Amino acid sequence: MDIAQHIQELQASLPQGVTLVAVSKFHPVEALQEAYQAGQRVFGESRAQELVAKQHVLPKDIEWHFIGPLQSNKVKEIAPFISLIHSVDSLKLLKEIDKQAAKNERIIRVLLEIHVAAEETKHGFTPNECRDLVHHLPDLPHVQICGIMGMATLTDDETQIRKEFHTLHELFTELKGSVFSQSEAFSILSMGMTHDYKLAIEEGSNMIRVGTYIFGEREY
Repeated sequence: MDIAQHIQELQASLPQGVTLVAVSKFHPVEALQEAYQAGQRVFGESRAQELVAKQHVLPKDIEWHFIGPLQSNKVKEIAPFISLIHSVDSLKLLKEIDKQAAKNERIIRVLLEIHVAAEETKHGFTPNECRDLVHHLPDLPHVQICGIMGMATLTDDETQIRKEFHTLHELFTELKGSVFSQSEAFSILSMGMTHDYKLAIEEGSNMIRVGTYIFGEREY
């Protein structure tokens, strides 16, 4: 598995303005170092303990993204250094992130996770829940909402995948034009993974999360 080659091929194929998050969860530090040597600086992890351990030993200019379900009691572990949390799925979690960010005297960037897939196992707000939340947001001075994230149904039906990505893009555009019209920070639409990132980019994604294509199958 040539990690460096895969990263370079991916980066070369991406349109300008699309950020590649290398999903490194469950992969060893050595694999991340290989990706780092190839120029990759943005990595996505989904377990606080594993993320903290890797952050401790890897170069400090890495931008760490938290991409999995995040329990409120784990926020404090990643709050000192996390660059972006993709998976905010409740007001309770937002408030905890604000609290822990304040303790670390920093502002933490987040994405609101939207549930559009036809799968109960996926997390996130429905589009209407998201609209309701952002219209009634309490003052959270240490949180910066930078956009939305979502996952399409795991299916071979490209029409369905496109429809779900289109729904996300429409919601992003709506929020960008209304609630967040004064926010330069609200600029990220994170959607697309190894199997569907090309469709996601066609439907407006500007941040993709790719693991298997770069690192191979995960080591559990």
